[in-house]
Amino acid sequence: MRTAWLLLIGTVATAGALWLAACGGGGGAPEFQQGDRLRVVASVSAVGALADAVGGDLIELEVLAGPGVDVHAFELSPADRRKIDRAHVVAQIGLGLDRFVEKSASKEQLLVLSDGLPVLREGHEADGAGSGEYDPHVWHDVDNDKRMAMTLAGVFGRIDETNAAAYMQNATELAGRLDAADAEIRALISEIPDKNRKVVTNHDALGYLLDRYGLVFVGAVIPALTTSSEPSAKDLVELADVIKKEGVKAIFAESSVDPKVAEQLAKDTGVKIVEGLYADSLGPAGSGADTIEGMLLANAEKIVEALR
Repeated sequence: MRTAWLLLIGTVATAGALWLAACGGGGGAPEFQQGDRLRVVASVSAVGALADAVGGDLIELEVLAGPGVDVHAFELSPADRRKIDRAHVVAQIGLGLDRFVEKSASKEQLLVLSDGLPVLREGHEADGAGSGEYDPHVWHDVDNDKRMAMTLAGVFGRIDETNAAAYMQNATELAGRLDAADAEIRALISEIPDKNRKVVTNHDALGYLLDRYGLVFVGAVIPALTTSSEPSAKDLVELADVIKKEGVKAIFAESSVDPKVAEQLAKDTGVKIVEGLYADSLGPAGSGADTIEGMLLANAEKIVEALR
């Protein structure tokens, strides 16, 4: 079973402060000329959506592990490395999610957005301590998204001073949209009876969402924060027993992870399988889940439809 441990890493301003300190020396980032477009590389689609909301047409944005991509298995191509080489900013989540950028990006380029956020830690009730990894899926909490957007706006504005006010205005407007989405999600979740608020996922990627909205994590088909692990036969038998005992109504599979094992578990336990949740990646363009707020709402709607 999962135990959540909140850890505050530094302060809210830590990510931007560390980035500015790193830029104090070295020549690892291309020089920015005022009047040019800021070149930004985002490690994963959630970072890309935040950067796009903050930067809009003022930046030239490249997203490495885009929609539908399993970020835990992603590897850089030569073309990806060239994108990093020419970027002024390379933004990543950190916490082990997107290490693939760290060997190619210089310290002058790299911006770690999880620095300064309150993060969940994976632990075990049996030992009473948070002995597991930090959960990197921080974008499933709107407060984290607002903080990351403000960090991006601050860093973008420090480089591209001409457009600093526009970046901050964009981040402020995004915060408003996120607050509206949060209120809508809370209203949706209120439709789920307390006895049905039990969630099983393909892997443990929705902890922030579940904790924020009062849902209960029962277990994951892949019992880890990463999809690179594989469940054992014993893991699956134990999870099936828990699903039956707890009266779980649905197993939720993600858009970027093969649902085959989850489908078999659903068949074995007689519960429904709900596919297409956006856990590690956002939806493709035009899906309605290609923005942070759209993704959060899409996930909430699927969860509520299955559990109410």
